[in-house]
Amino acid sequence: MHVMITGAAGFLGQRLTEALIDTGSLKGQPLSRLTLLDQIEAPRPEAASCLAVEPATSLDIEIVAGDIADAEVLDRCLAGEPQVIYHLAAVVSSAAEADLALGMRVNFDATRLLLEGCAARGLRDTRLVMASSVAAYGGDLPETLSDMTALVPQNSYGTQKAMSELLINDYSRRGLVDGCVLRLPTIIVRPGRPNAAASSFASSLLREPLNGEAAICPVPSELEMFVMSPRRVVAALLKGAEVASADFGLSRCFMLPGITVSVASMLAALKDVAGEQALALVKHEPDPRITAIVGSWPARFDTRKARSLGFVGDADLHEILNAYRDESANA
Repeated sequence: MHVMITGAAGFLGQRLTEALIDTGSLKGQPLSRLTLLDQIEAPRPEAASCLAVEPATSLDIEIVAGDIADAEVLDRCLAGEPQVIYHLAAVVSSAAEADLALGMRVNFDATRLLLEGCAARGLRDTRLVMASSVAAYGGDLPETLSDMTALVPQNSYGTQKAMSELLINDYSRRGLVDGCVLRLPTIIVRPGRPNAAASSFASSLLREPLNGEAAICPVPSELEMFVMSPRRVVAALLKGAEVASADFGLSRCFMLPGITVSVASMLAALKDVAGEQALALVKHEPDPRITAIVGSWPARFDTRKARSLGFVGDADLHEILNAYRDESANA
């Protein structure tokens, strides 16, 4: 099984790489080759980790540093005819809003070139799993959204993701590729430091106090978000490669089963798990720009389709926080 990952140097890309190697197979086939593409070199998995792959299988890892929106770079990666492609490369929300041209190039043009490359090579059976976002929704929305709710994004990042979704749906309809688009909830708790995403505060709000550091809350306590833990997202990416094509129905695009939480409930869970001293590390400093972006994202979804296909969400915030603490302790 040859698997290609774009955005392989990023947080999700690295987690997915580790999960693939730990599992050693995908779609019932032994993992034999990994192509890891990003603008910088993705970390090479430790040799010891590769022992999880079946002993009879030699795992070839190709690391490519290049422009995801460069057709020649993509052609090099597609030359090995990957059977599964995970398209995770993206310019995230705040950065895409600040630089329209960059966001279009990475979030949309690269997707179009990737699809064209698959079509040109006849990779009609290749499963292309793209990470989309809750940001694809927006505007005047019902209280609870379904997967078929019209996409009217209110930011450039969401617009670029929505455009990519439509293109993957059409290429799949034409039989040029076998697409699957997973709309990701906001991911919490991410390890490391804050990134350029408008939703980055959601992880910082919990991560920093859990580590004994101060955190800034830039949004109102009543603001609601739709969230999912990193481990559930990675499990969903693996599952996305395995769903039978006939089971998708009319649309290849759907929302993963996150949970709806308010900032107030996040802070309450932080207090429950880490105590009053952790909560005291959170300082409220309103940021209208962040509030406007994140506040335009819906927070309540009907995720029956994802659940019927076998995707699983987190039970509650306490499960998410305890999972982060366990992972941090074992890091």
